[in-house]
Amino acid sequence: MTERLDVLVFYSPVESTEDVLAAVFAAGAGAIGSYTECAWFVEGTGQFRPGLGANPAIGTVGERERLPEHRVEVTIPRSSRRAVLAALLSAHPYEEPAFHVIETAAPDPD
Repeated sequence: MTERLDVLVFYSPVESTEDVLAAVFAAGAGAIGSYTECAWFVEGTGQFRPGLGANPAIGTVGERERLPEHRVEVTIPRSSRRAVLAALLSAHPYEEPAFHVIETAAPDPD
């Protein structure tokens, strides 16, 4: 049986997306069959307000910030989840990057 693939979704400043993708690809994300470095992303506007105690890479504590970001989706083998998330957190410029992992259902439950 082929290992189950889940989906990692994260948000990245547009200028950082290539570097973050390179890190998660190197950790095992983005492979589907004979294809590697597979990703889907779209540009939108991210918003956040750094609170007291934050050390923002972009923006100023107490002030709302809006900037162009990519929403990125890549597949991850379940066995690589820990390594891929470590790579994401290491490569991402934000102090607290937003991300989530979606566990996929078996294509054929039988």
